[in-house]
Amino acid sequence: MWVVLYMVAIVLVNRLFIDVPFIASPLGNLHIANVIVGFIFVLRDYAQREVGHRVLLFTALAGAATYVMATPEIAIASITAFALSEMADWGVYSFTRRPLQQRILWSSLIAVPLDTLVFQHMAGYLTTAAFATEVLSKALGVFLVWQLLRARAATQTT
Repeated sequence: MWVVLYMVAIVLVNRLFIDVPFIASPLGNLHIANVIVGFIFVLRDYAQREVGHRVLLFTALAGAATYVMATPEIAIASITAFALSEMADWGVYSFTRRPLQQRILWSSLIAVPLDTLVFQHMAGYLTTAAFATEVLSKALGVFLVWQLLRARAATQTT
């Protein structure tokens, strides 16, 4: 279930970059997709928990769907950014052996800015406003899941 949601979210957010006009701001253009893309990282964490390292295959499939349903430029930027951030995630998940909520937090500290910078640069959307908004959006999504997992872990130990 998480893998399907993850794949659909990738394609939909990439379409938003094309279909919804940007908002001009003093710090550069901002897309609505910059605001909601953060929850894809949360879905990726759950998808990785569901299928392990095979999440990379599903990321590639979502990239292929983006190539057909969006544009080749967005698809290439998306796949490259997700692959690089997924490798960072994989490192944290594979080598830290920490509880899930800690792995989500640590992997996000590395993967979120990396993914954002690579995608926005390659897609031609990199502005201060877009970068800051997207990183904050992703951080908020991760923080909310981290809090939920932490609360769940606390109730399981009592």
